Amino acid sequence: MSKTSNAPSGWIMTGESPYDYETGLDNNIVHSGNYAAYLKSKHEKARGFATLMQQIKADHYRGERVRFSAFVKSVDVREAAGLWMRIDHSSGEVLAFDNMMDRPIKGTNEWNHFSVVLDIPVKSEVIAFGVLLNGPGQIWIDELGFEMVGDDVPVTDQRATEGLSSEPVNLNFEDNTATEKTN
Repeated sequence: MSKTSNAPSGWIMTGESPYDYETGLDNNIVHSGNYAAYLKSKHEKARGFATLMQQIKADHYRGERVRFSAFVKSVDVREAAGLWMRIDHSSGEVLAFDNMMDRPIKGTNEWNHFSVVLDIPVKSEVIAFGVLLNGPGQIWIDELGFEMVGDDVPVTDQRATEGLSSEPVNLNFEDNTATEKTN
């Protein structure tokens, strides 16, 4: 990971092509307070993505549900932008993940509130989170939140159980309502 001198204190900028992007603080375009962070492409042919991110130990959050939220403003985002959060095991296994690519921020938009919500498994070691920009454009991020929430707040995990049954099915293979193949 490459740390850039313009990244706000406590944050790093990294990604597939961080040299095609820049980050820093803006005191003109803010949602509240004195500063917002920004991430923008340096040119129209920006490749891959860049992220402004942090990593923290999962100790305090194990067994909990966590929401990472922020206000985001975008200008001319051609491909995609979004908040993201990833929960890692010490082995490097990704335990939970959401980068909003199933609901990306695109185009030019005034300040909107976004969030990602993940369960933090007991075996979690690291929580990584931030904002990403893929391709040309610029985003600002302000009023970030990182909090434990109740089970009434649905998770946004993109690797979650979409389309999965809550119970095993057809364990004796006698339900042959699917296509039967005969020899």
